[in-house]
Amino acid sequence: MEIVLMIVSSIVAGLVAGYGVRLLYGRKELSSAEAKAKKLIAEAEKEAELKKKEGLFEIREKMDRERRDFERETRNKRQEISNLERRLSQKESGIDTKLNILEKKEQELRERDKQMQGKEQRIGDEIKQIEKTREEQRQLLEKIAGVTQEEAKKLLLQNLEEEVRRESALMARGIEQEARESAEKKAKEILAIAIQKIAAEHTTDTTTSTITIPNDELKGRVIGREGRNIRAFEQATGVDLIIDDTPETIIISAFDPVRREIAKVAMEKLIADGRIHPGRIEEVVARTKEEMENIFKETGEKTAIEVGVVGLHFEILKLLGKLKYRTSYGQSQLQHTLEVAHLAGAMAGELGADINFCKRAGLLHDIGKAVDHNMEGTHHQISADIAKKYGESEKMLNAIISHHEGIEQPRSVEAFIIAACDAISAARPGARRESVEQYIKRLEKLEKVATSFRGVISAYAIQAGREIRIMVEPEDVDDQTSYILAKDIAKKIEQELEYPGQIKVVVIREVRAQEIAK
Repeated sequence: MEIVLMIVSSIVAGLVAGYGVRLLYGRKELSSAEAKAKKLIAEAEKEAELKKKEGLFEIREKMDRERRDFERETRNKRQEISNLERRLSQKESGIDTKLNILEKKEQELRERDKQMQGKEQRIGDEIKQIEKTREEQRQLLEKIAGVTQEEAKKLLLQNLEEEVRRESALMARGIEQEARESAEKKAKEILAIAIQKIAAEHTTDTTTSTITIPNDELKGRVIGREGRNIRAFEQATGVDLIIDDTPETIIISAFDPVRREIAKVAMEKLIADGRIHPGRIEEVVARTKEEMENIFKETGEKTAIEVGVVGLHFEILKLLGKLKYRTSYGQSQLQHTLEVAHLAGAMAGELGADINFCKRAGLLHDIGKAVDHNMEGTHHQISADIAKKYGESEKMLNAIISHHEGIEQPRSVEAFIIAACDAISAARPGARRESVEQYIKRLEKLEKVATSFRGVISAYAIQAGREIRIMVEPEDVDDQTSYILAKDIAKKIEQELEYPGQIKVVVIREVRAQEIAK
């Protein structure tokens, strides 16, 4: 029993001791938790204070930044206002200067007006004095002649009537003789036309070129906005561009074959390139003209090689190549030149003459036809002048200039051969068509009439001679003068040319401003 009591008391004592220890440990943990809580509260308070300070700093920094931005914008606005005020001041100064200039000009005009009034008064007095002097002279003449003014008029009219009758009789005889000659010529012309069977298409083929395009949409691009592209092309080339309802076709019309060929090649390049505008058109046309010069030289070289002539100057070769694009009465001028050279060589061989000389003369005899539309004089005289310029002999000059009768007598066998061969080539049935030659000559004369006026740069006859477009120097011809120039040219055309229907005269004055950006 005692043992049990001891065990129970030990257990109770252990429980009490454990409870006490646990109580002590709990109190210690409670004290530690309170300390941690206080520490956390203190740290939280510090952190809150720190964040408060940071927030105030950010607000102040934002306010400073906005204030700086505001001040910067204010300075910029003030600078703009200052600049505006300065420009306004400059404009006011400029206006004041212009007003002063206008006042001076107005004063000058008033002074000129006074001077003009004085001049008008003096001119009026001089006119009165002249009329008075004329009347005194008339009275003095009547007194000296013993006849009145009316009697002198009657005598003068009688003399004029007799003179006109004599001239009319002479003119009638001349007209009668001319009618007989022209009737014979016309009969030969009709016979030649019947033999050659001229078709209307021939004239069309020699004055137009046809370009085939991939599709009809390109026609709009060629025409350009409000027709500016087609106008630029026609002015640059001097041709008439016809764009109608013909499918996938553009027609170039011009009496000058060289001009027409340049326009054709240039248009084909523009269509292939696709960039079509006035600046590009002028560039391509200029480059095509340069390329055509090389083609002329190559064609001339091939022609000389074909005939067997060497040593020709390169300028003569270029002119020889141009003959490919020239016609004489519808006959290809280059083909005619080749025929004359070959015929002359063969005939010289038969007659024992100088074969090489004859072939060379055959190539040169019509070389002037390459430039006769730009120079004064007959084509044979121009041909001789060109040959002389490039060192040909006097014998060659005589052979060239005498190949037409009545100009100069041939002085060598070779000269007679050239004249005969020229006539043979021209007389070959079907070789020539006079209507085309007359048509081209008329258009060339039309252009010459226009370019004879001062200030005219160039003139292009288009629409088969029904219209002529004239480019003038803007410095020499102003807007008002251009109307007067058009009237004067039209009047001169009426006086000097014979033509069917009407001819429209268009004067074009264009001012261009150009600068280079570097």
